[in-house]
Amino acid sequence: MRPVSGRAADMENVFVDFGMSGDPGSEEFWAAAGTPASKPADDGGWSTLFLWRGSPASIEFESWSDPVPMHRWGDTDCWYAEVRMPARLRVTYQFLAGDAAYADPFNPVGAGGDRSIAATPDAPAQPHWPVVGPTDVLPVPDTRLRWSSERLGGRRTVRVHPAGGGGPVVLLLDGDDWLYLHPAMTAFDSAVASGEMPPVTLVFLPTRDRQAEFGCRPELWEAVRDELLPLVAESGVRADLDRLVVAGQSLGGLSAVYSALEFPDLVSRVACQSGSFWWTPDAMGLADPLGGPLGGSIAARLRDRGPELSRLRVAFDVGEHETRMLPHCEPVEALAAQAGAAVRVSRSASGHDRAGWRHALLRDVAWALGAPLGAR
Repeated sequence: MRPVSGRAADMENVFVDFGMSGDPGSEEFWAAAGTPASKPADDGGWSTLFLWRGSPASIEFESWSDPVPMHRWGDTDCWYAEVRMPARLRVTYQFLAGDAAYADPFNPVGAGGDRSIAATPDAPAQPHWPVVGPTDVLPVPDTRLRWSSERLGGRRTVRVHPAGGGGPVVLLLDGDDWLYLHPAMTAFDSAVASGEMPPVTLVFLPTRDRQAEFGCRPELWEAVRDELLPLVAESGVRADLDRLVVAGQSLGGLSAVYSALEFPDLVSRVACQSGSFWWTPDAMGLADPLGGPLGGSIAARLRDRGPELSRLRVAFDVGEHETRMLPHCEPVEALAAQAGAAVRVSRSASGHDRAGWRHALLRDVAWALGAPLGAR
């Protein structure tokens, strides 16, 4: 469903319809402003109001739609857009004004300093994830490892956190996103404290070059096995290296599943959100990287060599609004199950967006460790 926005001349009662009071642009109006605000749309989705004060602006949504222009209300400092959203959507967005990007000043739910998160009223809750504003500083683990990798080259900082005192290792790919944009440390602590997940040791792995490191190549996983995990073992943090969960999203999800196929003695538990299963060695050079064979190299690996995966537990989750990703993910899900893996399949209320994958991350890591299945 494509977003739409309306002009003031066509929508005299737009603010009243969303429960807003006061004359648009007045101090009374701005003092009471709280958006995004949604109302039911005729087609079963939602109409959602966004506000911006001051200069001309547009809204940029992450991996869901083209930018949406905002319209000025008369000659006031009030800019607005009414955006048509489908049922069940959680999406990251930001305002573009001039040459800069901004979080929504009227929305308390942020993701880093220049992004916010909108959710339609029917989007499922995300228990354990606290509301974090754009000016909040997220806590980071006390344990910091300096990793100079011979196989990968360069140096990187890896943070380690023993949630609930520590336990099986959960390797979070794109670890900096889970440290600085989304409060994974706090969320995992809460899930462990509630009993929905056993104690775990989180390892936040940053990446220097996602395309190079997360393609279907062995170097990353040789480095994790031979260099990183020994550093974790020496860190002084309790960590059960014999039970490792790899959690990844997008290209990270592709790499997580690749690691289980090619390094089964290392990885037997995977939480994969929106894996980039369109990937083939030449896909990035194509005009349409997603236009190649369905399931890409991973599906071909599963079909041609037929690995026996009875030791593998893998949870697949994809945003239900990812219309082009779903046809690539579905054959991989089916082929993994046919090869004997214990497979869990779900769909999140999102597009290709970390804000929508957050609940699946907690739930699926717990499932990969054999914990009882919690909230769906």
